[in-house]
Amino acid sequence: MTHKPGSLQATIHEKYDTLTAKGKRLADFVLLSPDKAVFMTTRQLAAAVNTSEATVVRFVRQLGFTNYAIFINTLRDLIDRELTLVERGKMSHLVAGSEDAELDRLINQDIRSIRAMHKNIDPAVVQAVRDALKSGPAVYVMGSRLSYSSAHYMGWTLSKLRPGVCILNGSDRTSMDQLIFAPPKSVVVIIATSRYPNELVRLGKIPRRQGFLQILITDSASCPLVQFSDHVLITPQKSIPFLGTPVSMISLIHYLLHTLASDMGEALKQHQEKLDQAYLENDIWFN
Repeated sequence: MTHKPGSLQATIHEKYDTLTAKGKRLADFVLLSPDKAVFMTTRQLAAAVNTSEATVVRFVRQLGFTNYAIFINTLRDLIDRELTLVERGKMSHLVAGSEDAELDRLINQDIRSIRAMHKNIDPAVVQAVRDALKSGPAVYVMGSRLSYSSAHYMGWTLSKLRPGVCILNGSDRTSMDQLIFAPPKSVVVIIATSRYPNELVRLGKIPRRQGFLQILITDSASCPLVQFSDHVLITPQKSIPFLGTPVSMISLIHYLLHTLASDMGEALKQHQEKLDQAYLENDIWFN
């Protein structure tokens, strides 16, 4: 059974009366605390309502999901696409009180996300991405809204490693012009964070039509741009973003570019010598 984003609540309400007592406890927990349930394993969810993992599996199947992973992805979709900023603020447990405690909470939250990214990364995909970034005749790095800051960081840093790098703002429709007239065999890197802007999704379809190799860096396998991308790197969030946090994504990009630099060899030295000479001639840095 397939579910449209946002239909999970309706499905649970529709089947609520057919659930067992333990199934109803699970349903209540998911509806009342989706921000907690979305990051739980079957064992953790079972423990939260004092039941068994087998009951969790039966509950998921009774809702029409073939496995627990699909159920969690649908729950994540619901949170990403349906919750308003006000609702996200309530889920983020914003507190007024000890600033030290809040600092510890947010730092630990970021650490969990970085660790999840580290655990999730496929070295083979990373190598394929590095090869593409090294060999492509031109590289276009694009983000929109929140993800534009990460795209700008990646594009700016990548330009210190190789020529032919262009940073695009996915919220600016003139980016379409640059993609359409990009040279053959260009590489396009799209950085997308939830909630995924429609303008970025539309622009993300162009590289496929142009025959370019497309790399996606995102925070969830449910990102709508996955289907248009050749290589996908995911930095899963371990919390419900309120204002959004690019920490784990920046960490992944930093690792990616740092290892790419080691692949560049003599070409990197020549490129950076040209940059340093241009900086010197134009008095770029404060002295």
